[in-house]
Amino acid sequence: MLKSKHVRVSNKDKQVIGWREWVALPQLGIAYIKPKIDTGARSSSLHASGGEEFRKGDEVWVRFRVHPIQRNREFGVEAEAQVLEYRNVRSSSGQKSRRPVILTEIRILGQSWPIELTLANRDEMGFRMLLGREAIRGRFLVDAGRSFYGGKPTTKRKKKPRKRNKKTPAQLKRRTRERSREEE
Repeated sequence: MLKSKHVRVSNKDKQVIGWREWVALPQLGIAYIKPKIDTGARSSSLHASGGEEFRKGDEVWVRFRVHPIQRNREFGVEAEAQVLEYRNVRSSSGQKSRRPVILTEIRILGQSWPIELTLANRDEMGFRMLLGREAIRGRFLVDAGRSFYGGKPTTKRKKKPRKRNKKTPAQLKRRTRERSREEE
């Protein structure tokens, strides 16, 4: 007979998050970014483009650009962080790549703590950030059927200009005939 070494941890003090949430990365200057919460991924990843390595004394740093809004390549935030290490990471498609790893603070649902992020080009991915299980372990329970337990950011959206009903030439002719009959 096998005995389980699994120790059950009380979940009563843990908050619930959805499969996607709005988070902040204040040390990188990112007020809001929407990551996919992926308990199947061990590490977390952030979309970064134009990575440029440089030195500050004996430390290796990286300067990069983050596009925190999905499907928007125009708005970006310039950021820099110290490189903790380089790590070989296997993507969901099975490809291995060597990525820089940084340490930065994350804020979600009133909590903040440091997490490790690998920097990668996620242009072709649906989300600009992936929050893996190591970053949330022991802090949250994930509801895979809901989103945005922490709410959505309050930002003013530009109002779209109202579309005028454009009349076809036939409709314009008919309307002109109707007006001229009314005037007779």
